[in-house]
Amino acid sequence: MIRILFVCLGNICRSPMAEGLMRRRLELEGLEDQLELDSCGVGDYHAGDPPDPRARREAQRRGADIEALRARRLRRDDFERFDYLLCMDDSNLEALRAMAPPESRAHVGLLLDFAPSRGEREIDDPWFGGADNFTRVADQLEAACDGLLDHLRGQGRLH
Repeated sequence: MIRILFVCLGNICRSPMAEGLMRRRLELEGLEDQLELDSCGVGDYHAGDPPDPRARREAQRRGADIEALRARRLRRDDFERFDYLLCMDDSNLEALRAMAPPESRAHVGLLLDFAPSRGEREIDDPWFGGADNFTRVADQLEAACDGLLDHLRGQGRLH
């Protein structure tokens, strides 16, 4: 079982969308029993809250139901539990690296690193924008999720 944690700032926009969109990909490809997914935020601003309504709408439009997800904060034991901790932007990455125990063997990096053809490093927070921002973010997330699955297949970690 490969365990993946998607991380953003508050866990109500980008990371729950990533979790839902990846879960949908796994269902479509019959891989849901090979990966465990979760999402969290580096801050506890929205702990216990559902995803932003705009994120829920965009995910639903793409066939992913994220209604039941609830925001939580990154925990130190996440570095032991998950194989991949994938964040949305450089500030999230800096926070993860500062919090990572020295003995952690988890891969900590940017989610968009798995979609190099997009020519982007960061997935901007859509919080302050309109529906178009959530559509753009979902496009980035889908490309990154596809790239991550290709990466795991290339390593022989998915069957």
